[in-house]
Amino acid sequence: MEAFGEYLLDALVDSAKMLPFLFAVYLLIEFLEHRLGNRFPRLLGKTTKIGPLAGGLVGAVPQCGLAAASASLYSGRVITLGTLMAVFLSSSDEMLPIMISSAVPVLRILKILGAKILIAVISGYAVDLVLRSFGRIDEEAKKEAEASFASFDHHGNMFVCALRRTAEIFIYIFVFSLVLNVIIGSVGEERIAGFLSGVPVVGELAAGLVGLIPNCASSVIITELYIDGIIGPGPLFSGLLVNAGVGTLVLLRSGRDKGRSLGVVGLLYVLGVLWGILIGLTGLSF
Repeated sequence: MEAFGEYLLDALVDSAKMLPFLFAVYLLIEFLEHRLGNRFPRLLGKTTKIGPLAGGLVGAVPQCGLAAASASLYSGRVITLGTLMAVFLSSSDEMLPIMISSAVPVLRILKILGAKILIAVISGYAVDLVLRSFGRIDEEAKKEAEASFASFDHHGNMFVCALRRTAEIFIYIFVFSLVLNVIIGSVGEERIAGFLSGVPVVGELAAGLVGLIPNCASSVIITELYIDGIIGPGPLFSGLLVNAGVGTLVLLRSGRDKGRSLGVVGLLYVLGVLWGILIGLTGLSF
């Protein structure tokens, strides 16, 4: 019990230190969302040849609603599969706020974001090049896409929204930090790091499965493990590339062909893990 009390206190202190920075970042994000409204998702519906490029850039914005709107657009055949993949692969959910609040060097953050965008754009164009398929717009699915657009125009008070998001992520970080402290105290950090990073491919495969969880907790877990030095760049990219938040849920719900939607999710996992393995094998540092 004494050891658990120490784990609890350490998790609380570490999480509390991030609160001011988390709130500042989320307040800025809310401000941008209020000012820009639905311009970002509408941009995707108007692009053709530059779809994957626009998707890679748009997906990097830390807002899970963009991935959800993109999933509706794809279901309505407004955007290509390559554009959807670009949005999903560049999405990082809570990675950016957590890294900023954890005082990760700006250069490292920019390198990670830049690499994710580049990977997303390359993958998006590659998928479109292979498939070369542009379908007709399904009117029913188009209405869902329009509903996703409209959701960007109905925000509450910026401060209240930022405070709610901060509190939600704080709880995730605290709970995960506590669990991680208990595991590290029981198993040992070196053993955990050796299992996830020492054995080729295992870390990337496991991180990819975590990244598929349609919840911001998955990006919190992956980012925290990387910041704590337990996983390396390979598993980090594998998990974050696969992490499209609620976008995968919207895709599975709005898609009429469930088999096709599951295939898209499977493709996302394969692409994310392959890129993660490639980064891990080449020894790239971030």
